[in-house]
Amino acid sequence: MEVPRPWYREPWVWFLISGPLVAIVASFASLGIAIATDDGVVADDYYKRGLAVNQELRRDARARELHLAATAAFSAGSVRVALRGTAEAFPELRLRLIHPTRSGLDQSVVLKIGQAYEGRLAPLNGEPRLLVLEDAGFTWRLTASWNGRDAKAEFVPGG
Repeated sequence: MEVPRPWYREPWVWFLISGPLVAIVASFASLGIAIATDDGVVADDYYKRGLAVNQELRRDARARELHLAATAAFSAGSVRVALRGTAEAFPELRLRLIHPTRSGLDQSVVLKIGQAYEGRLAPLNGEPRLLVLEDAGFTWRLTASWNGRDAKAEFVPGG
């Protein structure tokens, strides 16, 4: 008479246990990644931002009424913006460089007037950005998409 082997010596037992065991280990690995990384995409005030869409559209329309356009020239650690379409000289402008997925990499730069509007930038690492140029009173805005590598970006109302 043959003596049965203990259960832990049977290969089929380990084969059947391996599937759920791998799923449990993968779940804990996913949990660790989720805890360790920042989502960055979801805004805490998404409802308030949704309500502000009409105000943003009014600012785009105001820039069109003023026939505004601008060109931003980027160089090592600085940006120079030439504003066109208005005889009014604004004392300062605000340029926001918005990272498409990580809000922690966003920058806001105050541009002072000289020969053109100029300001200092933190390093951008060649990553793309959405650019928003606006006056200090937030009455108009110009937008642009910038790939992070070109030396210039063109702004248009609602662009």
